[in-house]
Amino acid sequence: MVERRQFLSYLAAAAVLVAATGGALRVGFGAEAAAATNGTLAATAGCGKAPTLTSGTRTISSSGQNRTYILQIPGGYDRNRPYRLVFGFHWLNGSANNVASAGYYGLAPLSNNSTIFVAPQGIDAGWANTNGRDLTLFDDISRQVENDLCVDTTQRFALGWSYGGAMSYAVACARPTVIRAVTVLSGANLSGCNGGTQPVAYFGIHGIYDSVLNISQGRALRDTFVRNNGCTAQSPREPSRGSLTHITTTYSGCRSDYPVQWAAFDGDHTPSPVDGSSSPNDSRTWTSAEIWRFFTQFQSTTPPTTAPPTTAPPTTAPPTTAPPTTAPPTTAPPTTPPPTGEPGSCVATYRAVNSWPGGFQGEVTVANNTATTISGWTVRLTLGSGQAISSLWSGTNTGTTGNVTVRNAAYNGTLGPNASTTFGFTATGNGDTPPGNLTCTSP
Repeated sequence: MVERRQFLSYLAAAAVLVAATGGALRVGFGAEAAAATNGTLAATAGCGKAPTLTSGTRTISSSGQNRTYILQIPGGYDRNRPYRLVFGFHWLNGSANNVASAGYYGLAPLSNNSTIFVAPQGIDAGWANTNGRDLTLFDDISRQVENDLCVDTTQRFALGWSYGGAMSYAVACARPTVIRAVTVLSGANLSGCNGGTQPVAYFGIHGIYDSVLNISQGRALRDTFVRNNGCTAQSPREPSRGSLTHITTTYSGCRSDYPVQWAAFDGDHTPSPVDGSSSPNDSRTWTSAEIWRFFTQFQSTTPPTTAPPTTAPPTTAPPTTAPPTTAPPTTAPPTTPPPTGEPGSCVATYRAVNSWPGGFQGEVTVANNTATTISGWTVRLTLGSGQAISSLWSGTNTGTTGNVTVRNAAYNGTLGPNASTTFGFTATGNGDTPPGNLTCTSP
């Protein structure tokens, strides 16, 4: 089958990225779904808890069957930090292992340990979604993961190619209060669209001469969310055959925070098109970076100010699980909570995490290099011309261009002697120029 042959080229694409970057129907998840709809973050039950789940293949009972999925938990997992959650659905005759091995469509190498990834396994290697069983699987996996791990309920995403794209579309139709955005690569309406009347941010990618699922089928999926999201209807430009290019269009007039994006490329049924090449062995695909930019443009809302009711909120001492990997290796966490409210001093340092054409990802480490405790910190930095923050986590920013101020989040403001924390961001513009005038102050 064409889809099985395409897997090898997609694996190659992921390898290059790694090298470059070093019906039963359940609607939502109760209060968390309502919170996501209202634009506020609800702490999942797993926030503040020592996790019991580990990365690898998991088994779960769903709709009376034993189903499986592969879970990837970020390195240096911090139980008090809400993480992005991404579902990657495999293609027909593909597998969860295929998706995981290919870096979840190339997004894992770009995530810098900011994201929890899930790759579910379809029945008969597909997503027929008979009687809503695959939507129920999505619900059940989400519930299991979020009961054990700390997830930002406003940052749930799904993507997939071919049959996996169809399943991602089904999730967008049926779970609009749960899912923040989806990307559908070369998809069609194969898994159903239960509902399909509410807005969800949508990115469609399709080849102009797709011989398996005609591009007209991809356009039909796109137009569902053009209508739902209140966008201005149009017929986006698409490349001509033989041009070996792609054209990405962002629709105008869409509701705030519900964009629709469409990328048509000169190619057949493939998850990894390459501009300037028609070789199936060429792995220089542009899709992963564009999908990652689309997902990370959405701002997280304010993180939870306290841990869940059953867990005492961490006031000053760091978690008892493995500390974040960004903490200096020589730093030992304080054995007792340091006193709060004492004046101190902080130092901010910047490092470039990743870059791509037209954008980059950065990280700032805030360190308390004194023998006293600081309670709250403020970092100021100056972005270069053309640079603009598109998303920021583990902090609260004022401004997105020029002079930007970032203050601590509720859960990482108190730093004991010689302790540190980080905040990260993605931005548009040239990442070769680091932010200037980087300073840190504390009360």
